[in-house]
Amino acid sequence: MKQDSFIWSDLAEPHKARTKAILKQHPEVRDLIGRNPYTFLIILLCVGVQIGLAYLLKDASYWWVFLAAYLIGAFSCHTLFVCIHEASHQLIFKGKVKNILSGIVANLPLVLPSSVSFQKYHLKHHSYQGVEALDADMPYEWEARLINNSVVGKAIWLLLYPVFQALRPFRLKEIPLFDAWTVVNWIVQIAFVWAIAYFWGAESIVFLVASFFFSVGLHPLGARWVQEHYLTHGDQETKSYYGKLNTVNLNVGFHNEHHDIPSIPWNNLPKLKKIAPTFYESLGYHTSYTKLLFQFLFDKKLSIFSRIARNNRGGVSS
Repeated sequence: MKQDSFIWSDLAEPHKARTKAILKQHPEVRDLIGRNPYTFLIILLCVGVQIGLAYLLKDASYWWVFLAAYLIGAFSCHTLFVCIHEASHQLIFKGKVKNILSGIVANLPLVLPSSVSFQKYHLKHHSYQGVEALDADMPYEWEARLINNSVVGKAIWLLLYPVFQALRPFRLKEIPLFDAWTVVNWIVQIAFVWAIAYFWGAESIVFLVASFFFSVGLHPLGARWVQEHYLTHGDQETKSYYGKLNTVNLNVGFHNEHHDIPSIPWNNLPKLKKIAPTFYESLGYHTSYTKLLFQFLFDKKLSIFSRIARNNRGGVSS
């Protein structure tokens, strides 16, 4: 049975209330707040891996190019995307400019210039979760109607997820699409991609593009987008992932924890759960991205409409 609308709620998003309760009961979690400059070393490592593989594959068969992109490149790129996310919260260095520059460096192997734009829009997602006019993580209604719960449609949606995501900022009228840093991001990316294409050729570019699309699309890693805010556990609108891939993807699965206290860097998120377990033990969560990927694709009850949406920016206290 097809859905024809999002799940509309007048309640406020659940994180502000839980944050207040956690800080009242466990004031020691404030010690977890801070920055992790070592994240920049991870950025350099992953960028180096992608550039190195792009060079090694410059004369390779496309079979090897796509295999390397799926098995290695996707993981490097996903970790880089997590690093961009850390930069958006200024959790790498002290100072906005250093974090913006860190994101631009992390963006290099991701081909599409997205770091600065993501940093602009992501904080609105935290403040206005589910509000279509301000939350770029929310699908368009036409997007949800187009895909709905079709197995093939959902597979195509995941495969082309970066395309759908790139279209959403156009509806966020309160945030300018371009500013000076966005232009810098574009210039750096164009120069980087041109250099790879000119000196190493098509195979290297295909590897980088495929790595990026696999890292956020039709791949177990792409199930992260379903895990975070799709209604796979009743009406619980944010879920965490406690699986092995958190080791290589910088604890990105600790999503309830991150939304509750966004100023905690990735390395301390498991400590938040350990300090305040009673706030998380009763919540639904996932332990396998592969299982979730197949659940999303083949469960007819799950569709792009399986999201909590809000019109009221503040919501009513839950």
